[in-house]
Amino acid sequence: MIVLVLLGVLALTVGGCVCVVWAERGGPRWVRAVATMTLAAGEGVRRSARNRHSGPNGTTSDDG
Repeated sequence: MIVLVLLGVLALTVGGCVCVVWAERGGPRWVRAVATMTLAAGEGVRRSARNRHSGPNGTTSDDG
């Protein structure tokens, strides 16, 4: 069951990436909408990861 869920997430991710590339080349309106949602979801994940790695005073705990 978990494999099916992971395959579904993978399919949505790959489909979103395809829509981003297609939208860059001037795809139809629905492709641009899916690409916008994909990019917004990616930005949300990026912000979430950044907030997880920040310390209590807002600085990052990464030394690099």
